[in-house]
Amino acid sequence: MKGSNLIKNFAPSWFASVMGTGILALTSLFYAQYLPFLRYVAQALFYLNVTLFGILLVPWLLRWILFRARALRDLNDPVVSNFYPTLSIGMLVLAADFMVIGNCFSVGLWFWVVGTALTIMFALLVPYIMFKGEHVTIDHVNPAWFIPPVGLIVIPIAGSRVIGHFEGLANEWVIFANYFGWGAGFFLYLALLAICMYRFFLHKPLPNVLAPTVWINLGPIGAGTVALLNLVTHCCFIADQEPFLVFGFLFWGFGMWWVVMAILLTLHYIRRLSLPYAMSWWAFTFPLGAYVAATHLIAQRLGIGLIDHIGFALYILLFALWAVTATRTLIHAFKGDLFQD
Repeated sequence: MKGSNLIKNFAPSWFASVMGTGILALTSLFYAQYLPFLRYVAQALFYLNVTLFGILLVPWLLRWILFRARALRDLNDPVVSNFYPTLSIGMLVLAADFMVIGNCFSVGLWFWVVGTALTIMFALLVPYIMFKGEHVTIDHVNPAWFIPPVGLIVIPIAGSRVIGHFEGLANEWVIFANYFGWGAGFFLYLALLAICMYRFFLHKPLPNVLAPTVWINLGPIGAGTVALLNLVTHCCFIADQEPFLVFGFLFWGFGMWWVVMAILLTLHYIRRLSLPYAMSWWAFTFPLGAYVAATHLIAQRLGIGLIDHIGFALYILLFALWAVTATRTLIHAFKGDLFQD
């Protein structure tokens, strides 16, 4: 495989692996309170993820320098363009990893600042390109469209920890970024959910290469619940937290429906259609991981053990899906299949 092909055909979705590995690290740390060895698993995954991000960043940048036309073509594609924000979301997940697992707030802060700026840029740019064009059809509609809103919703997961670390106008900007991210991302998700539901009910099924994206429905729900609870915890102007906790619990309940639906649809593709490996398989990881994190936090705040048992069962599923996806990705990357025209 030529190095030029690797750079030219380097898919924007590669950073979904950083998102998936990062959230697995965080959820491993959460459940280390029950299985202490998971703390070491979390640390190993954290170091692996930092290395992975550094490796992937090189071809991503070189592609924009050496093959800008190809990169711009992907940016204008109604499906592929939605995977560009995985870079910035990966940075936001790494910010949380540095703060929670690495105990390195300063490095996490820089990842959060840069990741937030890029996330907001992509959340505006990707829809703008589709809004102003006439190239989008119902065949392009798929849950990958949730990725830009998910990025906005992820901002407060680490960003809520930044609130209060600055004074004056700087702290006001931090508060603005967090609440803008959650508010804009949540309502964009609701709008796009209606469009995706229309496609699910009244149009042909997703192509098998996009079948794993049904799991992305869990991303806004899981990340949205975690971000909301974090904002309430670190907010200085919310006196009564219970209404937000109740809403988070209801939002989590909607996610439980999507967990079952995603499993049923995946089994349907495996048994009746086909589910060939593609980079879209990484959609199995971060959305489910975000939902696992939300499940654990809800269980902790409500004191309901059953919910945490459900979360741990989903954590085991998450680890299995991550291991299979990572292994298949390494095999196909080594063969060069992922970098062919």
